[in-house]
Amino acid sequence: MATNITFHPGSVSAEERSQLLNQKGITIWFTGLSASGKSTIACALEQHLLHLHKFTYRLDGDNIRFGLNKDLGFDEKSRNENIRRIGEVSKLFADASCVTLTAFISPYRADRAVARELHEKAGLAFIEVFVDAPLHVVEQRDPKGLYKKARAGEIKDFTGISAPYEAPENPEVHIKTDECDVTEAVSRITEYLSQKGFI
Repeated sequence: MATNITFHPGSVSAEERSQLLNQKGITIWFTGLSASGKSTIACALEQHLLHLHKFTYRLDGDNIRFGLNKDLGFDEKSRNENIRRIGEVSKLFADASCVTLTAFISPYRADRAVARELHEKAGLAFIEVFVDAPLHVVEQRDPKGLYKKARAGEIKDFTGISAPYEAPENPEVHIKTDECDVTEAVSRITEYLSQKGFI
């Protein structure tokens, strides 16, 4: 990190921003295997919260790799950096009082813990949503044909096949997408946010 830099604080406090926007910032971190339903649920939740007039924005794993993270691959080091960057970006959004939805496989517990710690050190809320579907279910879904390619050896370092996925041990919300639909998932997350005073 550069040493000739100085943090320049703004003139609006977090409390003032939250009061003026009439909401608190939070990052809702969706994690799970490819095809588990992370992006689908995040899209539906984003729409639902916007209809409740909540400032909400979704950061999606594939989309981010078209721009901010287009220089990263899928080896372990690149995955670590991918999640580090998103942890920092989502923290900025949450600091702006945005309900920030991140939909990333984020396979490593340590990386997700770093993202959580970034938020907690800044006094920002962070909740982990484990979008859980068994491997045989996501392989059947396989909307992008990625599991088939991974099984054929055409994709290396593919999470769940040739690279590990470390499931959350204590997620705030656990959604089993082989047992519930998108509407129910959105309802459960919304109920959690309401109970905790975020919406």
